[in-house]
Amino acid sequence: MSELLDLLTDETNHPFAGWDFSHITATGRMAEAPLSWSYASKLLMPLREAQSLLDMGTGGGEYLSMLQTLPPLTCATEGYTPNVPVARQRLEPLGVKVYEVDDDGKLPFTDNQFDLVINRHEYYDPTEVMRVLKPGHHFITQQVGSTNENDLNALMGAEAYQYKDWTLDFATKQLQDTGWHIVEQREDHPIIRFFDVGAIVYYLKAIPWQIPDFSVEGYFDKLAKIHAHIERQGSIDFHRDYFLIVAENPIAQ
Repeated sequence: MSELLDLLTDETNHPFAGWDFSHITATGRMAEAPLSWSYASKLLMPLREAQSLLDMGTGGGEYLSMLQTLPPLTCATEGYTPNVPVARQRLEPLGVKVYEVDDDGKLPFTDNQFDLVINRHEYYDPTEVMRVLKPGHHFITQQVGSTNENDLNALMGAEAYQYKDWTLDFATKQLQDTGWHIVEQREDHPIIRFFDVGAIVYYLKAIPWQIPDFSVEGYFDKLAKIHAHIERQGSIDFHRDYFLIVAENPIAQ
């Protein structure tokens, strides 16, 4: 048990920057089943037509930097202060201006500034997004829903994922009530698979909102049981909760 504790403590202390999980994904220690849609594919045609783009919650800029043919004016926001210099280092050489924001309800942009607004797993204010997006143009967002990995929380003896009301139905109605036209909506519940308990520890330390009071010491008994399960079965699966919305900012009649 002392060797396992030392291993898990090392995972807790392993550096994590931006939104880069390659420590456990590139090494094959964690894998996610594919969604029934591709967020990047949904962006392909809108990006080709856009002259201006806002990426909300860019993290360390990892995902945005991989998208091809960014519009001449591309901006990104990020609210987590440690991510901002990481995003700037990655994105500014690509011509992307990165803004640190502490309130997504007050974006530092003018009215009708963007042809396209995208948002991957970040909070947004429907009214504020509508303000900065040109009428007749699209807001595309992929969100993490309220049941995300609740089976992991249950196995750890932790409370359920805190954003319990954040569902596709709620988000869709919220947008419609603000005046948006819903073009497309989808949801999916793919598995996420871990091949060692250390990968789970690294993952939970990187996303502290899943189990806010998580620590290796506080949850060691549960982690030891998960370790024993993986030793027997080879891996352990949990269920994710994702939804996608494509919404249009209507042209005023």
